[in-house]
Amino acid sequence: MGPGGPAVPAYDARPVFDAMPERSRWRYKPRVARIWRSKAIRAGILILLLALCALVILAIVREQTGSQGFLVGLGLATLPVPLLLTAFRWLGRVEPRPWRNLAFAFAWGAFGAALVSILANTFAIQWIATATADPTSADNLGATLVAPVVEETAKAAALFLLFFFRRRHFTGLVDGVVFAGFTATGFAFTENILYLGTAFDEEQSAGGSGIASAAATFFVRVVMSPFAHPLFTVLAGLGLGFAAMAARRQRLRRFALPVLGLLLSMAMHALWNGSASYLGPFGFYLVYGMFMVPAFALLTWLTIWSRQRELRTISVALPPYAAAGWLAPAEPAALSSMRARSEARSFARRAGGPTAAHAVSEYVRFATSLAFLRDRASRGAADPDFVAREQELLHHMWNRKAVAGPALTYGARAAGAVRVPPPYRDYEGYNPYRV
Repeated sequence: MGPGGPAVPAYDARPVFDAMPERSRWRYKPRVARIWRSKAIRAGILILLLALCALVILAIVREQTGSQGFLVGLGLATLPVPLLLTAFRWLGRVEPRPWRNLAFAFAWGAFGAALVSILANTFAIQWIATATADPTSADNLGATLVAPVVEETAKAAALFLLFFFRRRHFTGLVDGVVFAGFTATGFAFTENILYLGTAFDEEQSAGGSGIASAAATFFVRVVMSPFAHPLFTVLAGLGLGFAAMAARRQRLRRFALPVLGLLLSMAMHALWNGSASYLGPFGFYLVYGMFMVPAFALLTWLTIWSRQRELRTISVALPPYAAAGWLAPAEPAALSSMRARSEARSFARRAGGPTAAHAVSEYVRFATSLAFLRDRASRGAADPDFVAREQELLHHMWNRKAVAGPALTYGARAAGAVRVPPPYRDYEGYNPYRV
């Protein structure tokens, strides 16, 4: 392995692909127990478990809020969800994550983590109330000491599952932020149904309309702090992201950082809940302004910086493949520019319709994965299946090169990412510069 990383396969290796078995063999499958070989069985069991959790948790919430309160809470809690998911999805646009992983993260937070949390929190608070004979103190202690530990552990379980079982899609800081954001958004969605519905139901039971209490709760939980739960869980995601970036020889770092991230998420959650439980409104707003807002701003900056770092990684990791002939000279610059990618997809759609645009999107995804794969190898964190995975990605890119290569070259020129001098080549009638 040279200073720039592993040697790049020669472009003359293309005939090797023709000798390979059927296309389906180019989907790398790790060795697992026989019962888990079927994706349908694994997906079916997971969907069934999450569906059962959804039925149970929603039944519990409806019992506590009443039917009308449940519907009001459901409607209001849904409002911030598209905004939050869109924001986290935007952060992960450099290397789009499979929708199945994102759906699992959201569903786990909304149903699995929420069910575990409500059962564990209820049991703990009842035990404390019985032991101390002070229900008010039990509620405050439960919110400050018990809930942060239980809820952050339950939410982080999804991140650890994705880290260990979807390792190729969990490679850095942005992955940790995106998966944590989806998980925490799902959790906050279910929790907001409970709090908003309860506020509405309690005011109605006291003879009011319920609107005032629901509106006040909506302002505090949705308007002022929509990123509260994502902010807590992102700390655990960052710990796993740093661990994913560590070299294999750095075992202490790979073990300690996820634990540290989880502990920090619990501590910040406890500070937030404790400020509301013990410091009153003034203390709550003080903690909000002095700790939560700066922490959110810092993590936002770190995430955007990491996103830009991913683009720089692509611009550095892919030129060796261009020099070997796998990519056109302008492609590394196009792939490291979000505007050039968009221009390439738009042009492919105009020239070849949705099928061509989809081929460009797939090519971009495979090329991005190849860049990160090579970057990890150059840092001493090469995946055990590096060679097989590299061949698989090159194979998929080669199959789409006739469409994606010219489109990305056009995108690079249109976005100003690189200067492409004439004359331009006509790719068998598919000329990206003919308008």
